[in-house]
Amino acid sequence: MSKYVTFRSKKLRASGLLDKRALLVTTVLLVLAFAVVIVSSAIGSLKINPWSVVQIFLGMGDEAEATVVLEFRLPRILTALLVGMLLAAAGAILQGMIRNPLASPDIMGITGGASAAAVLFITLLPAASIVYLPFTAMLGAVAATVIIYILAWKKGVSAMRLVLVGIGIEASMKALTTLLIVKSPFYSSSKALTWLTGTVYGSGWGNVWTLLIWSAVLLPLAFAMGRTLNVMQLGDDTASGVGSRVGRDRLLLLALCVGTAGAAVAVGGAIGFVALLAPHIARKLVGPSFGGLLPASALIGGIIVTAADLIGRTAFAPLDLPVGIFTSLIGAPFFLYLLYKNRNA
Repeated sequence: MSKYVTFRSKKLRASGLLDKRALLVTTVLLVLAFAVVIVSSAIGSLKINPWSVVQIFLGMGDEAEATVVLEFRLPRILTALLVGMLLAAAGAILQGMIRNPLASPDIMGITGGASAAAVLFITLLPAASIVYLPFTAMLGAVAATVIIYILAWKKGVSAMRLVLVGIGIEASMKALTTLLIVKSPFYSSSKALTWLTGTVYGSGWGNVWTLLIWSAVLLPLAFAMGRTLNVMQLGDDTASGVGSRVGRDRLLLLALCVGTAGAAVAVGGAIGFVALLAPHIARKLVGPSFGGLLPASALIGGIIVTAADLIGRTAFAPLDLPVGIFTSLIGAPFFLYLLYKNRNA
């Protein structure tokens, strides 16, 4: 029995193979993500029956409960879901592009650039409107990536140089961020530290629509690059031999990684380890092919951040803890495990 479902379209002049296992896992993850959204919408200072939440989503239910769910809880939940999806997709792209299971935007300098720019904005312009913070963080991510790419260029950009330069830039950005926090007033430094931990507190529908636009544009482009990432796993020489433009493809993938990670960090802050953790879980579930790995990674990342935010919001009530605390509690030991597992690689 075939492991694949064949897809052909004469009108679109396109064809492909859909892995049945990846399709099944992705469907299960979609259902699980929806379930996490419902449960998270139901739990809080006001407990709401999950079935009532479903009715609210369908335009029915109690008006007071609908106000709580739709105006206060759902924007934050959807923001967490989209932030996790974008971070996980960025991590999967970066790991495939560099062929390194330890690669992620928060290790390679992309998140560091966004963090440094955001902290610079918070500490030097405390009176400025907070609406400009996401834009500033995105600019920081882009600027750090441009610096990494320029410094790594030597008749093209190799994966190894990209890794080494990226780690160096990340260390520099962390040093700059620490310096800014130490030199800033207490109010600004505490605000910056909260942002650096990663939080979706106070997210509104504006954040949801912003992330939704980025996701609708970038995630389909990333999924379409699955074949390119599969070819890159063969190495630069072999990829070039089968017709891949390695330099151009690497630049395009890096731009997608910056866009997805930058948008997520700009809204949710520097939420750590999601981009590293989600692709590894997805690889265990659907295998190494990026056609199934990228969608599965995105859904797993969304589930992780949404669940972590639920814990941070309810487990220590009335305290509302940043989501990054709980992703780091899971991700840090997992990162040490990966280092140990790949110590001889």
